[in-house]
Amino acid sequence: MSIFATKPIEQIQEEQLGTGAPQLQRVLGVGQLVMLGVGAIIGTGIFVLTGQAAAANAGPAIVISMVIAGVTSVLAALCYSEFASTVPVAGSAYTYAYATLGEFVAWVIGWDLILEYALGAATVAVGWSGILITLLGQLGLTFPAALSAAPGTLVPVAGGDPVTAVLNVPAILVTIAVTALLIVGVSEAASVNGVIVLTKVAVLLIVIAAGALFVDPANWHPFIPANTGTFGEYGWSGILRGAGVIFFAYIGFDAVSTSAQEARNPQRDMPRGILGSLAICTVLFVLVSGVMVGLVPYKSMLNQAAPLVLTIEAAADRSVGTPWEATMAVVKVLVTVGGLAALSSVMVVMMLAQPRIFLAMSRDGLLPAWAGSVHPRFHTPHISTLVTGVVVALAAGCTPIGTLGSLVSIGTLMAFVIVSIGIIVLRRMRPDLPRPFRMPWVPVLPLLSAAVSLVLMLGLPRATWERLIIWMVIGVGVYFAYGVKHSRLRVKR
Repeated sequence: MSIFATKPIEQIQEEQLGTGAPQLQRVLGVGQLVMLGVGAIIGTGIFVLTGQAAAANAGPAIVISMVIAGVTSVLAALCYSEFASTVPVAGSAYTYAYATLGEFVAWVIGWDLILEYALGAATVAVGWSGILITLLGQLGLTFPAALSAAPGTLVPVAGGDPVTAVLNVPAILVTIAVTALLIVGVSEAASVNGVIVLTKVAVLLIVIAAGALFVDPANWHPFIPANTGTFGEYGWSGILRGAGVIFFAYIGFDAVSTSAQEARNPQRDMPRGILGSLAICTVLFVLVSGVMVGLVPYKSMLNQAAPLVLTIEAAADRSVGTPWEATMAVVKVLVTVGGLAALSSVMVVMMLAQPRIFLAMSRDGLLPAWAGSVHPRFHTPHISTLVTGVVVALAAGCTPIGTLGSLVSIGTLMAFVIVSIGIIVLRRMRPDLPRPFRMPWVPVLPLLSAAVSLVLMLGLPRATWERLIIWMVIGVGVYFAYGVKHSRLRVKR
């Protein structure tokens, strides 16, 4: 049988929903789904990438870049919304590809999603560690430098020589905590995530309100700096390049679709969760970016590890001698706390998503049975969650953030391309299939979504493509060594 054989939608739903084994529970409402999306999106993008893109690419016009990136993200979100409402089961892009483009493509996308979710969580864990150490410093506490970064990393020490790190202990500890939370239950994890999301959204609103008091309008001029003669360095090409960088700040909404089998009313609530979280984050991102470039000259944010903290520190300095001095001192700490909360919730969503991809692949026979095991009491994929936690902890504790992050973006964009094409294929193959949510203007918008994602992939460095190819070669080897022989689709045929 062809490795591109597709699995009927009805069979997918029957296999995932009609077995006698313990099942995932439908406990998530639309509010929790929105919170999961917001929790995944608001993270390193707004705290780091915004300032870097403003400094190197767009200048004050980073606000326009934010809008362009938000609109681009909506194209992919519309595709995910139609699939999530039509095929409301675990698996996200993997399951969608199996139904439309065949088993081999489904395997490729499932293997690819490990780059987005598992390595994405590891990258965030390393960032979480850095922000925690910054917060401890603000509180007058110290953490052993040798235990704060990947082995071999030189860690600067105030008033002394750099220390060579041996392990990133905080990154490992936060991974263990998140893993334990996710094993206990998705409802509990969603509740904790909801509290964290509300906290960091409140912090961003405080940043917007407090920062607006000390904005210097002169920093907004010229709003679109003249291009330097190099594509991507200011001017309109800089705005487009900035949009490409900022696009990755919106990554995360697709993780909502992995929880479709745990939504109470997926046909109605999944599109609301995906699109609602994007809408909230787009508004926040535009406002925060406008305040940031109004507080400090955009070039001063170049090569800064935490540009948002830098801008609030500038606002705090300007508040000295005013009635706002004490308030701004507190806000400066709150921004750091908000960064810690932001990355915590991103980890929860990323590490919630990955085991559900493994679960779907296991139930298709492409991974061993243990990957699809659901705990009889907690109703969570406990073994695959534990395995994910171990992999993330090892990667976060032993690998520099730059090496980890290089693969996350290209893996996500590859998933977007396949999902966008899948919408067109499914419309032609199954025009009769009930679609509670329908993406408008098919095939124009899906083609546009795929094209934009592919262009952004082509703009990534060569080294990133090389790592992707190596990872995919390993994945293809695993598929032909195990998946082809154990595929349940082949056994049934």
